[in-house]
Amino acid sequence: MRIALLSYRSKPHCGGQGVYVRHLSEGLVDLGHEVEVFSGQPYPELDPRVRLTKVPSLDLYRESDPFRTPHWREIRDGWDLYELGVMYTAGFPEPLTFSHRAARLLRERASEFDVVHDNQCLGYGLLSIQRAGLPLLATVHHPITHDRRVELAAARGWRRLTVRRWYGFLRMQARVARQLGELLTVSESSAADISDDFGVQRQQISTVPLGVETEVFQPRERARVPGRIVTVASADMPMKGVQPLLEAVAKLRTEREVELVLVARLAENGPTRKLIDQLAIGDVVRTVSGLDDEELADLLASAEVACVPSLYEGFSLPTVEAMACGTPVVASRAGAIPEVVGEDGECADLVTAGDAEELAAGLARQLRDPARRERLGKAGRQRVLRYYSWKSVAAATVERYSATIRRARGERVDDENGTGGATGEDVVKGALPC
Repeated sequence: MRIALLSYRSKPHCGGQGVYVRHLSEGLVDLGHEVEVFSGQPYPELDPRVRLTKVPSLDLYRESDPFRTPHWREIRDGWDLYELGVMYTAGFPEPLTFSHRAARLLRERASEFDVVHDNQCLGYGLLSIQRAGLPLLATVHHPITHDRRVELAAARGWRRLTVRRWYGFLRMQARVARQLGELLTVSESSAADISDDFGVQRQQISTVPLGVETEVFQPRERARVPGRIVTVASADMPMKGVQPLLEAVAKLRTEREVELVLVARLAENGPTRKLIDQLAIGDVVRTVSGLDDEELADLLASAEVACVPSLYEGFSLPTVEAMACGTPVVASRAGAIPEVVGEDGECADLVTAGDAEELAAGLARQLRDPARRERLGKAGRQRVLRYYSWKSVAAATVERYSATIRRARGERVDDENGTGGATGEDVVKGALPC
């Protein structure tokens, strides 16, 4: 099968889209398929067997220079002008502009691919790809409507207007989602939210969970650092729940020695750094960023506890990565996290999202009980080995490609529930081809 995999941005490390593209494409070539990734900046790091076609934008949100003003010589066409104009008016243009740039390339090469797989872009350009006759499906990790709701709740005054403007692309994503034949998502929780928020029929949505490299993310021989808590927050935004975590750490440090390692890139004068200063916990909070998989696995495996305080997660790859390292988890009872970890107390302790007091109590419970940490850590590792691997993700995704191709040809597809005949519970529990 010849597969075009689209990703409007693919941050290589500690970013869900880049991780998904890298490992899914590798799993697909392992199964004998040809994969070409079309990506905007930042570009992904890929297996040498996977071809990368760069679809350059103006890269207006690069980490080293966000919201930059490009030189006029960088402007190539009308879409570049549109991208710049939307950025200047506080919007986020990349999903739309990428979709049209990718569509232009794919229409010229339509005969070279059997199927096109979009990763979370859902731009109007996808509809022209579909009209060109290419079988097309899209992955939606979770509807970004949740991010918007959380940020609006945290915003005050004029900031609410800029949040609404930034998330203006969601109207487009909902319209495009309703017109595609099939969507993939990573959990039953996300499937329900996509159906509700985007107005998509539930039978359009297939559920295929994410995987983890268990050879990289695994326990280490060396001892864990006493009192160390690690949290991975790919974005410095309210939905990641860092604020209640910092408040919980401020309480914990009055009772015991603790260290919080926050894997995130924080703005110098942003709200998170200000809160760290207000709580006077700068001596026990350390931030790191730009870690590759080996470095992230080393860090997770060095912690006594991993914390996932998010207010919502469509899947939560950091949770699975921590479990794979044998690190016990304290996580929010939010979104898909309960699906990922199983029953409360089986592989993790679950707490109410946004409740700093309950989060502090959950962390304290694990920090003072080595036997509990060992039991939860071992159970988490076994759950990952049993249910979450990129091999199963790739195999299940190929099944959906085949169904999409048959549907595009006008053939009957029997498994209209979108799960290849499995129930949603089966899929989340990993009952997928291996």
